[in-house]
Amino acid sequence: MYTRRNIRWSVVLRFAWSGIIVFAAWSGAVTYLYQTLRDEGIDCSIPIAPLTTIGVAVAFYIGFKNDQSYDRNWEGRKIWGGIVNVSRSFANDVLSFVSSHHAQDVIDPVSVSETHRALIYRHLAWMHALRFQLRRKTPFGFTPRGSQLRFAQATDLDAMRQQLCQLLPQRELTVVCSQVNSATQILRLQSDHLKRIYEDDQLIDNFRHIALMKLVTEMYSLQGKCERIKNTPFPRQYAYFSNVFTWIFIALMPFAIVGEIASHGELIWLNVPISVLISWVFYTMESVGDTSEDPFENFMNDVPMTALCRTIEIDVRQMMSEGDVPDPLVPVDDILM
Repeated sequence: MYTRRNIRWSVVLRFAWSGIIVFAAWSGAVTYLYQTLRDEGIDCSIPIAPLTTIGVAVAFYIGFKNDQSYDRNWEGRKIWGGIVNVSRSFANDVLSFVSSHHAQDVIDPVSVSETHRALIYRHLAWMHALRFQLRRKTPFGFTPRGSQLRFAQATDLDAMRQQLCQLLPQRELTVVCSQVNSATQILRLQSDHLKRIYEDDQLIDNFRHIALMKLVTEMYSLQGKCERIKNTPFPRQYAYFSNVFTWIFIALMPFAIVGEIASHGELIWLNVPISVLISWVFYTMESVGDTSEDPFENFMNDVPMTALCRTIEIDVRQMMSEGDVPDPLVPVDDILM
């Protein structure tokens, strides 16, 4: 997530320079061709009115695509806002509900505290496993390249294992990392643990067990919503043809601009900066939609899942009165992942 109010021009140029070179080269070639053929009495320009109609149609099409892309991105952020809320509720209920008050036998308070810690740490492991899964590549997702990879997070199994080993016992870690959907397996282990402390340890009564299981069910629901966005591509007919129409417009535009300039004077080489500017505007509008349609693709404009996980971790560790609490993540070059 980009956190600065105004995007730095260095960032803009980092992603736009290759397109600007292409636009300048193409408009320069068209201008040279027009000048050469005009000397021979051939006019290769096209009327600007038809191109204006195409430009309006392309702008509407891109606008629709960007609106839907933003909706997917914002829905992803709302889902993770729900994960933040359910995480705080779960930690609070674990600390409030799980106690020796309902047990028939005397239970050491240290044992109760260890149960609190195991449940809450397992929940933190679920969040981290989920973000690792969501950032893995799909065949249809946006693929960062070159400088776009600068802020990408590791998503391989070893990176996930290194993160989860701090939160799960070795036995559970082995089981979780051997599954295709590690986050789902962690919630399964969480449900089993809640069942044991209800039936065997008697640390919660029936009502509180149901309340905690409802929160686990809500976690399943939030995870499923994330997976729906992750595994359902933006309709390709919109994404693909938006790109095609944009490039058709960019390809034709210098032929119309050069004729319009020539009709008002001899400065036909003004076609190059004017065409580059208009091409860059349309290309940027198209690129904004491309980079927004998949909010979990490990890109700088995505939902900052790592930062949100750290925020939740700080909150729940402080709720447990732990002293070794990590610091919040801060943006690096205005990017928060």
